[in-house]
Amino acid sequence: MHNEPDFASETPAVAGLKNPLQGLANVLAAIGTVWIFLMMLLIVADVLGRNFFDAPITGVAEFAARSVASIVFLQLAAAICSGRMTRSDFLLRIIDKRSPRAVKVLEVLNVLVGALLFFALAAISWPELTAAVKIKEYFGVQGVFTVVTWPFRALIVLGSVAAALAYLACIPSLLRQPPSTGAYA
Repeated sequence: MHNEPDFASETPAVAGLKNPLQGLANVLAAIGTVWIFLMMLLIVADVLGRNFFDAPITGVAEFAARSVASIVFLQLAAAICSGRMTRSDFLLRIIDKRSPRAVKVLEVLNVLVGALLFFALAAISWPELTAAVKIKEYFGVQGVFTVVTWPFRALIVLGSVAAALAYLACIPSLLRQPPSTGAYA
C-alpha cells in the first residue's frame, strides 16, 4: 500500500469547490500540456539535427522562449479552480485556531485580490496585443525565421481573463462553505 500525503486536504479553501469554469480551465490546461509535449519534441528534433546531422531547426529557441509565457497563462485557470495556486498559509493556520470566520474572510479577500490582479494584467496586456496586431509585430530574423507575436500576446490576455473569472467563480462556493474545514488545523 502506498502512503502518500493527501495534498488536496492541505490546499486552500478553494480546493474542491465547485467552479463552473472548471471545464474551460481544463481545456486550456490540456492545450498547454499538449503544447509542452510538442515543444519537447521540437527541441529534441533540433538537438538531434544540430548534433548528428549538422542541420538545426531554425527558430526553435525563439519559439520556445515565447511559448513559455503562453503555456503558463493557459494553465493558470486550472490551477485556480483546483486550489493549486502557490501560496503560504502558515499565518492562516495560526488565525484559524483563534477565529475560523476570519480565515473565511481572508480566503474571500484573497480570491477578490487575485481576480483584480489578473483583470489588471489583462487590461495592461490588451494595448500591447492591439498594437502587435496593428503593426504586424513579429519576432525572429526577417528572411530567416519570423513569427507574429499577437497570438502569444492574445494567450496572455485570454489566460489572465480566464484566471480572474476562475477566481470570481470561487466566491459563491466559498461563501457557502462552513467557516472552518479543518484544512488549517
